[in-house]
Amino acid sequence: MSPRVVLVGVPGSGKSTVGGVLAELLGVTLRDTDRDIEVVAGKSIPDIFVDDGEPAFRALERTAVATAIAEHDGVLALGGGAVIDEGTRALLRDQPTVWLQVSAAGGAKRVGLDVPRPVLLGNVRGRLATLVAERSPLYAEVATITVETDGRSPAEVAEVIVQTLGLREAS
Repeated sequence: MSPRVVLVGVPGSGKSTVGGVLAELLGVTLRDTDRDIEVVAGKSIPDIFVDDGEPAFRALERTAVATAIAEHDGVLALGGGAVIDEGTRALLRDQPTVWLQVSAAGGAKRVGLDVPRPVLLGNVRGRLATLVAERSPLYAEVATITVETDGRSPAEVAEVIVQTLGLREAS
């Protein structure tokens, strides 16, 4: 068992929203590794960052991704920073991974300016621009395909993924 599609990208790229639309199109479920981590840890991701630090969070995330790849046959959405970890990138090498590419302006518009995301504290648009620059090579490394999300609706992005990967929609 493995996911039909794995979605990666910076915060605001549309992983959760596009993932929901895509899962519905394919007749499968959406699984979000950030939610899995919160359940296992018994606390929110911001609390994990504050209480335990980013290295501890990344270790939890790597385990969550490995578990989800082994157990889930639907659409899998990963946290924006999952690709930072080499072990997580290795897990994604044989998966149908879609990089949802978004500009810093587009991502900031989607997440808003007052968000409880540890990696976006402060200047959201500026932080997103930095994340896009830092993580783009890592997303490119794991991506089977790249889909630009700026100026597209979640349904349009999902349809591009279905067509590009040659996936069968639910009847």
